[in-house]
Amino acid sequence: MSEPHKPRRPSYREPGALEALGQPSDPIAQLHAAHETAAALLHTGRAATDPAVTARLVALADDIGLGTLADLWASRPARSLPGVLWRLYLLREWVTTDPHGAAREYAAGIRFTEPNHAVAGVEPPGPDEVRRVADEILHGVFDGDFAVALERAAAFCRVVSSGRADVTEGARAVIQAGRLQVMADDLAAGARLWRAGELE
Repeated sequence: MSEPHKPRRPSYREPGALEALGQPSDPIAQLHAAHETAAALLHTGRAATDPAVTARLVALADDIGLGTLADLWASRPARSLPGVLWRLYLLREWVTTDPHGAAREYAAGIRFTEPNHAVAGVEPPGPDEVRRVADEILHGVFDGDFAVALERAAAFCRVVSSGRADVTEGARAVIQAGRLQVMADDLAAGARLWRAGELE
């Protein structure tokens, strides 16, 4: 017969050791980090007078990885400062990764949403042009009217959403088109909140 198992006494671990083991971090600290980093990034970009700084901020996801931005901002509400910045970088990443797909869906959506096409400003709707507009939108966040940049991104999403629903078949495409419409609504709401001084 084996000896009965004696429970071990729990050992004390330093907070740093727990973090290394993958224990979840403080959700309040994560919330503050998301909003503080978004505000600091926006302030830095809008205060900069050097075009090289703006160019680096536009390409931030290229440098640090979209996953890092997702860890910081993706869980925040869509109609918050980190939420809208996350969506802008996500949009740019998609367009940069698949410019031909973005251009095809954008071109297909123009006839359904002509006013949004005028706001988004992709002309002609080719791969190079959609990439350029995605960069211009983020550039406008740091070196222009932030609300206009958000409205332009919202218009771009609406055109692409309409085009995706038209040229891509299947339930998945319909779901993705719906998500783009939701993103457009959130970005447009972010523009209104920014103008009212309430985007935090």
